[in-house]
Amino acid sequence: MIMSGPPGSGKTMMARRIPGILPSFLFEEALETTKIHSVAGLLDAESGLVNQRPYRNPHHTISDAGLIGGGANPKPGEVSLAHNGVLFLDEMPEFKKTVLEMLRQPLEDRRVTISRAMATITYPSSFMLVAAMNPCPCGYLGDPVHECKCGQAQISRYKSKISGPLMDRIDIQVEVPQVNYKSLMSDKKAEGSPEIRSRVEAARRIQSKRFAKTKIKTNAEMGSRHIKAFCSIDSPITSFLEKASEKLGLSARGVSRILKIARTIADLEASPDIAHHHVAEAIQLRSLDRH
Repeated sequence: MIMSGPPGSGKTMMARRIPGILPSFLFEEALETTKIHSVAGLLDAESGLVNQRPYRNPHHTISDAGLIGGGANPKPGEVSLAHNGVLFLDEMPEFKKTVLEMLRQPLEDRRVTISRAMATITYPSSFMLVAAMNPCPCGYLGDPVHECKCGQAQISRYKSKISGPLMDRIDIQVEVPQVNYKSLMSDKKAEGSPEIRSRVEAARRIQSKRFAKTKIKTNAEMGSRHIKAFCSIDSPITSFLEKASEKLGLSARGVSRILKIARTIADLEASPDIAHHHVAEAIQLRSLDRH
């Protein structure tokens, strides 16, 4: 997921809350994560299993090896240390473009291979990428209160740091508006993480049952064969998605990701079928494509 919005709109705060709504660790997941952290030298001698989902937040000055892994004796990078958890990239366009492009393999394959003269090592890297960015260098493009002082060339250079192929691999792309004072100071009780987490866990149970006879666990891992089997839609919805695809210029990967998001939205509603409004919401969750 990538969130685009002005400074102070709550992007970092929301990213930090995501681990709190993810399902509890399965024993196998905790074991995998512990092994990676042990290889990286991040566990104390007396530490047991890692019992919380990782939340990694590397600085934008990180090197290729720091993100992907490397060294004379290749150690895991941030993409592997975030395995079964969240990798948060704040101010994503501030990262070096070469570093960002290296995310493409782990996002697709859910593992990363590091080749050195002495050895080739593959580490698991099945993480949830969460990124944040401003709409422009100053952060106020489109803001109704603050004036944007960036030129079009500056804005284009800023956004071009995130390539089309990388953006195409990001399932959810949302704009986060500035929160007004009235909403900020409201006494209205918001839904808490425990309530949201219970819905997420219910949806995961549905997915666990769905994929019981396969090698995958979640909708995000579905390939084309699984999408055909589990994301079937009727003719009117197919026609609607086709028109949206043509208008937005979506790639085949983009359409597949919309169907996977729609399947997940349906699971959160405990709906056995993907309805029109599920697909419409999934399309709305790719707002940067619409630009």
